[in-house]
Amino acid sequence: MTAELDFLQQTLHQDIPLTRAMGLTVTEWDGRRLCLELPLEPNINHQLSMFGGSLYSGAVLAGWGWLTLRLGAAELDDCHVVIQHAEVSYPRPADGTARALCEGPSDEQWSRFEQTLRRRGRARLALRTWVLNPANEEAVRFDGHFVVQRDDA
Repeated sequence: MTAELDFLQQTLHQDIPLTRAMGLTVTEWDGRRLCLELPLEPNINHQLSMFGGSLYSGAVLAGWGWLTLRLGAAELDDCHVVIQHAEVSYPRPADGTARALCEGPSDEQWSRFEQTLRRRGRARLALRTWVLNPANEEAVRFDGHFVVQRDDA
């Protein structure tokens, strides 16, 4: 596991204990794309597929984790990241291990966000995340608006 994956895994399990109970693991980060995995067993519902709340959590955490890692890379790790608003849809069930993905915004959007955050100490960023089922089909489509605030703002 790379240093960034290890850092995010530890942060999630320490700061958001539910992630440990969900069996969530951080599996991929290349500086642009984050992938989290959610096993079925601790997240199963009465239909023998993944509970919608677990899928929602995976989608939120993919965005939250992506932002946390990108802020660290930009030496802006003195920030708090929170979800402000979200729209979610569940087009297909996840009947096995699911993967939550976030690829982040365009470079231009990130640059505007980072400039605002550095100048004002607070900024908002819209992120789209997906959760894919074992057949690589979209089980969740998530559009979230995150607010980031620097500790000294």
